[in-house]
Amino acid sequence: MDLRLSEEQQQFADSLRRWIEKDYTFEARLKIIQSDTGVSQPAYAALTELGALALAVPEEAGGMGGSAEDLMIVMKEIGRGLVVEPYFATILAAEFFKQAGAHKPILERVAAGDMKLACALNEKGAGHELFDIGLAARRDGAGYVLNGAKCPVVHGGQADGFVVSVRTGGEQRDRDGITLVYVPRDAQGLTVKDFRTFDGQRGADLAFADVRVPASAVVGQAGQGWDILEAVTDYGVALLCAEAVGAIEQANALTLDYLKTRKQFGVPIGTFQVLQHRMADMYIHQEQARSITVLAAVKVQTAAPDERRKLVSAAKVRVGKALQFVGQQAIQMHGGMGMTNEMSISHYFKRLTAIEMTLGNTGFHRSRFIGQPGFAAV
Repeated sequence: MDLRLSEEQQQFADSLRRWIEKDYTFEARLKIIQSDTGVSQPAYAALTELGALALAVPEEAGGMGGSAEDLMIVMKEIGRGLVVEPYFATILAAEFFKQAGAHKPILERVAAGDMKLACALNEKGAGHELFDIGLAARRDGAGYVLNGAKCPVVHGGQADGFVVSVRTGGEQRDRDGITLVYVPRDAQGLTVKDFRTFDGQRGADLAFADVRVPASAVVGQAGQGWDILEAVTDYGVALLCAEAVGAIEQANALTLDYLKTRKQFGVPIGTFQVLQHRMADMYIHQEQARSITVLAAVKVQTAAPDERRKLVSAAKVRVGKALQFVGQQAIQMHGGMGMTNEMSISHYFKRLTAIEMTLGNTGFHRSRFIGQPGFAAV
């Protein structure tokens, strides 16, 4: 497999990196996450102007129709710059509409940067099992009435609308009877409680009390939402792996620079052989994570479901191992100061830890991989 970017992809990556290095510095990011909103509208507008939002939207809805490989480039640069704007939450929700072939006006607004979205898929006590849904949607005339809760919802407080997984039939842990619906932020009976997450991003708890939505709010087919839910979250996992690779690469670069400048016994600590060996191991983890992420991005939208599940889970496991090793080694080699809020490496460690816990951790995806047909122990 050719892991190199095309000329157009490299140019796009370069433009994103130039914007981050110029306008989204570590100091600028600190001010953003310490603000009341925790995000920056000018930064989101810049992402829109660069084409990052349009890239995730089909051409018929005013976008560029980018593939997962194209979105991987954006997510990698977002990981490198620790960008906290609700980009991932929005494009993941947009993917539900794309795969269902529905709600074109919403996608048009996403491409134009006029609408932010979020995915309300998790529930308290469900762990990483997204089919464990207690939020009930009762049929009422031509629509549904929703009662229950979702938490945590990444960037829920910044969203104009939500893609929500609800139960319209079956038992709480059945894969049948799952329906995906779109709920606008201003829906009567919906309460959104915004909070800051430990990695500097934002989350929210959503409470639904007799929230009414029309039948037209259904994304896909009522009661048959599991296949789309699983496919879109696999797509999200592949993009999260790309974000992790970007953060890993930057964490390695910061650590290498620190080893070259920090002196002990009158010499740079990078001259110590044991630390050189650690940096070599960190680089190996980085390249292995990068390779399997490219494979997952290539296959996530084209492979058969069984192959897609295996490749995505394999990528999340391998990237999970890499981010844990690199994060821990980077902090250790920076010493105690590496855990302080003033050092950027601590923020990379926190974000990598959050990625590990998002859309299934290493243990979850290892079990999922083993459970797929054709598994062979390696």
